[in-house]
Amino acid sequence: MGKHHALKLYDYHVWANKKFFERLKELPKDIYDREIQSVFSSIASALVHIYTADTIWLGVMRENSMEEIQASIAIAQEKTKDKSLEEMEKLFQSLSEEYQKLLNNVGDLNKEISPVHPKFGRLDTHFSELIQHVVNHGTYHRGNLTAMIRQQGYSSVSNDYVFYLYDISTSN
Repeated sequence: MGKHHALKLYDYHVWANKKFFERLKELPKDIYDREIQSVFSSIASALVHIYTADTIWLGVMRENSMEEIQASIAIAQEKTKDKSLEEMEKLFQSLSEEYQKLLNNVGDLNKEISPVHPKFGRLDTHFSELIQHVVNHGTYHRGNLTAMIRQQGYSSVSNDYVFYLYDISTSN
């Protein structure tokens, strides 16, 4: 039996993030933290947002308490404060390794999970749907990053899911 679709989606998320880091390292260094009028004030702040959200959802999938998740937000904000592109790339890599450890140890990716949000209440969902949410959130903001790169006069990088599928089919 093949790999669970949610795991494939998470692999895509990691692949697409790597593609962005590779592209950003090819561009002039000053575009990373240059203030612009966009969805985020800079590419750096967009990456911090994606990293922080991924940290939050990792805590949710670990079924951590809301207090632990809140603490993880503060830690993520401190970890990412004034970090260079290369330092952010390392943080993303480390976080993806934490996700991989969790995903490799979840027996049933379709298991029910019921996180409780202080504002929105209880959500009865499945573990795999939370993975899909992480991926969708990252995809959405990589779209913002694409626009922000183009706004500064440079081309971005193709990172649609289908390009990931082509990439993995040619590398196997």
